[in-house]
Amino acid sequence: MDSTNWDDRYAQAPLLWSGGPDQQVAEAACGRSPGRALDLACGEGRNALWLADRDWRVTGVDFSAVALARAAEMAAGKGQAVTARLEWVQADVLTYDPPPATYDLVLMVYLQVPARERSQALRSAAAAVAPAGTLLVIAHHADNLVHGVGGPRDPAVLYTQQDVVADLAAVAELSIERSELTRREVAGAARPALDLHVLARRAPVAG
Repeated sequence: MDSTNWDDRYAQAPLLWSGGPDQQVAEAACGRSPGRALDLACGEGRNALWLADRDWRVTGVDFSAVALARAAEMAAGKGQAVTARLEWVQADVLTYDPPPATYDLVLMVYLQVPARERSQALRSAAAAVAPAGTLLVIAHHADNLVHGVGGPRDPAVLYTQQDVVADLAAVAELSIERSELTRREVAGAARPALDLHVLARRAPVAG
């Protein structure tokens, strides 16, 4: 799906996704001192807004103008202080080139793209992580197609935590701290949703 498809999809509902943050994003940020964050494929900005509300300075990137307009509108409802901590960038994360070694927390949450594009986006995301910073990747797991619920039905855009770890293997400064399949209970569903969760950290500056 291109940006026009996503614009149309966002325009069909007042709020396409949950208004709250992803639980695993909240867990990763909880207890950390606020810094700079990059939210790639941020959609309507639920994670970016939650972080900015907790004093993080956040750049949210998405190729849907409709989603970003909605994110900005919700930010305005939170007041000027939150709005000032947010920057919205309309760009395709597959070609977006963030400033290197800049962000204390980089999020790539539910970016479901084919393997080549995923690897490209992950390398770009990893390069943006500051020393001692964290990269968090969450996505619909490949097993979700058969054993879970929700998410895309195209196996070409589903992947595993092992795929993410392999994509990041060439980034010597990153160490994998968490790599696992997680389960989310979905109201009214007989099966849980299956996600992959990878947390990687860049080494601090020596000395």
